[in-house]
Amino acid sequence: MLAEGALAAGCRFFAGYPITPASEIYEVMMRELPERGGLALSAPDEISSLCYCVGASLRGVKAMTATSGPGWALMIETAQYALMAEIPVIVALVQRLGPSTGGATQGAQGDVWLAEFSISGGYTLPVFSPSNATESFELAVHAFNWSERLRTPVLLLSDKEVGMTTEVVDEEALQIPGLTNRKMASNKADYFPFEAAESEEVPTFAAVGGEIKATFTGSAHDKQGRLRKNSPQVIEVLQRLQRKIEAHADEMEMVRPDLDPDANCLLISYGVTARASRQAVSEMRSQGLRISFLQILSLFPIPRRWLDRAASGVETVFVAEENLTGQYCAVLTPYLSGKKIFGINRIGGMITPRDIAGAMKGVMV
Repeated sequence: MLAEGALAAGCRFFAGYPITPASEIYEVMMRELPERGGLALSAPDEISSLCYCVGASLRGVKAMTATSGPGWALMIETAQYALMAEIPVIVALVQRLGPSTGGATQGAQGDVWLAEFSISGGYTLPVFSPSNATESFELAVHAFNWSERLRTPVLLLSDKEVGMTTEVVDEEALQIPGLTNRKMASNKADYFPFEAAESEEVPTFAAVGGEIKATFTGSAHDKQGRLRKNSPQVIEVLQRLQRKIEAHADEMEMVRPDLDPDANCLLISYGVTARASRQAVSEMRSQGLRISFLQILSLFPIPRRWLDRAASGVETVFVAEENLTGQYCAVLTPYLSGKKIFGINRIGGMITPRDIAGAMKGVMV
């Protein structure tokens, strides 16, 4: 369904290299995209996959690739170029057990840090994380819309269980927002490829090979795209790369809240573990326990407003995720000042509702 969401969002170019557990996306795009007027290429490796997509996007085409942790590690240099040159592109990152080649057929949620903190300078990459097939479809559309609107790479951070589980989807109930396309330049005179009207917005786009001369460089540059070192204009361009994300962080927030105003504890989760978390909360409530639950769909930028709202009035926060060290828990901790924070973690297998309920009761009792 992630591939179907990409197609619905207007994706017309896909390049990929088969890698478990992202190969299902590769298969669907190879089969369906040519029939819908697009182009799907089998690349010789993961680096080439993202480079091909960046090239297609430079021509003004919506583009996506799909990979897993080892492939994303190889793509990071190209992702940094796309961020620096403000090139819209989507990477579907379907997580598996790591590190290194890890367990190709074993699920995990261990690429949160690798996904978000891969950019030199600490720039924010928008990251969306679905927990089921329906969310995979809908978040794919949102990812393309934000990538186009903000001219930035966007990650769809899925996992093996979500990516390879067969589910029934009510197509009529799918939420398909209006589609967004990047704003195109129309004036050839004095066009500056990196000049935006506001410090928190993006420049208009001129496709490579079109009538307007377009410059796309990964080196430090001024508004004309000329290589410069630490000039005020270069610093202004670099600052805008982050400001344009921060300025729209509230709009990007996507969560599925299930809050109890009288709860004294909050459970947070994402991806496949959110499904187990929701069931655990339901079972614990049936036993008379007061618990709030927040499933986060937009991992980054951190959904500060919803996080503050969900944590208001509670003393204890639990974060359930399928990795060893509690990666997202560590990210959220600075924003949960004054709360008692506990991670619920496991590797080598999914976290069950019983695991979650047991860990929470052990602290609550």
